Amino acid sequence: MHDDGRYDEPRLTGAGGRAPDGSVSRETSYQEWAVNDSRDASPPSPVDPTHRPEASAAGALRPVSSAPANVPPVREPRDPSDGPVNAPSPRPASARANVAIPARYEPQPPVSAVPHQPVPDPVSADTPPVAGYAAEAAADTYVSRETPTREEDDPPLAMEAMRAVQILNPSGEVNMPRPDRTRVMCVANQKGGVGKTTTTVNLAVALALHGNRVLVVDLDPQGNASTGLNVPHHTGVPDVYDCLIDSVPLEEVAQAVEGIPNLWCVPATIDLAGAEIELVSVVARESRLSRAIEAYPGHFDYVFIDCPPSLGLLTVNALVAAQEVLIPIQCEYYALEGLNQLINNINLVRQHLNPKLDVSTILLTMYDRRTRLADAVEQDVRNHFGDKVLQAVIPRNVRVSEAPSYGQSVMTYDPGSRGATSYFEAAQEIAERGVKEPVSRNA
Repeated sequence: MHDDGRYDEPRLTGAGGRAPDGSVSRETSYQEWAVNDSRDASPPSPVDPTHRPEASAAGALRPVSSAPANVPPVREPRDPSDGPVNAPSPRPASARANVAIPARYEPQPPVSAVPHQPVPDPVSADTPPVAGYAAEAAADTYVSRETPTREEDDPPLAMEAMRAVQILNPSGEVNMPRPDRTRVMCVANQKGGVGKTTTTVNLAVALALHGNRVLVVDLDPQGNASTGLNVPHHTGVPDVYDCLIDSVPLEEVAQAVEGIPNLWCVPATIDLAGAEIELVSVVARESRLSRAIEAYPGHFDYVFIDCPPSLGLLTVNALVAAQEVLIPIQCEYYALEGLNQLINNINLVRQHLNPKLDVSTILLTMYDRRTRLADAVEQDVRNHFGDKVLQAVIPRNVRVSEAPSYGQSVMTYDPGSRGATSYFEAAQEIAERGVKEPVSRNA
């Protein structure tokens, strides 16, 4: 090949950068595969639908199309003596034919003819790093880190439905372990608005749905626990006030909670607000509730006592009747200020009235993960109380606040919500701790 900046074969290139067979040189700016030669005076013949393009010597088809109107006519080749060195000898147009050099235009073999190359072992030491990675990616056992797991692959609605079925437990099986003896737990914190009533109601419902017999004693004159369980607590209904002042048996005032098996509630009415004053002159005023629970003929796995937001005689009665204290703590520093006084009162009751009393459970409520304050409060509480703090944390969830307006707990109002899931985990953790550390029965 003559090295003059052209990449075509000298013997195949004619005037205008075209080969004698009508093909276009690589240097030529073309718009079609072939251009009609102006020297062909005969008009184009009509297209025969049965006509097939002729195959070249290399086995490739030569596409031919009509030239556009704006292509200028090609000049006649000059005399060989005046032309360039690489100009071919003039031949009539009818004598031209498709010419191909097999050595230069060798056809490619079909894909099926390419022999299969085995993939090298990615563990082999002779395999280069890049090839090893490619072989590892092609292996059947290789799983990318971007591949979603089964939990991540499930749609959110399906995951929520699975959680709802797990919490509601429609089969009625005993999925949470039952303690050997009755556990009387007092839910106390003299600060209001930390979630005492919400914690009492939801833990009781969660344990009752999974096979435990639970009794809720509403010791708050506001009667919020009775409202959350949809138990009537208007004036004239027998309530816990009759048990404390008139010594009415507890089984006569306990009511079964509708829709929740194995759950009973002792309601509280507005009459309980005067019990603080009336109990002052009563003999053994601190142990009135304890004797009422001990005299109950039935057996309960759990007894939850919802205390008022104060440290009066009602709270003292609850501390004397209970064996364990569950303290819900709001993830704010105001909730930590009064915690020291509550611990001091619990120690006084333990020394003089109830030596079996113990702070067994701390539950963090209203946790807002978007703030650093919630993390700081959690770390302080865990550093101070250690293993007594439950691993389950109750987040801020609007479903938890909406449920009482419908007379339900969040476990039945929206069992797939984050609030219901958190309370379910807390109840399960409390049940497992009760099996590891059995408590004495007082009923």
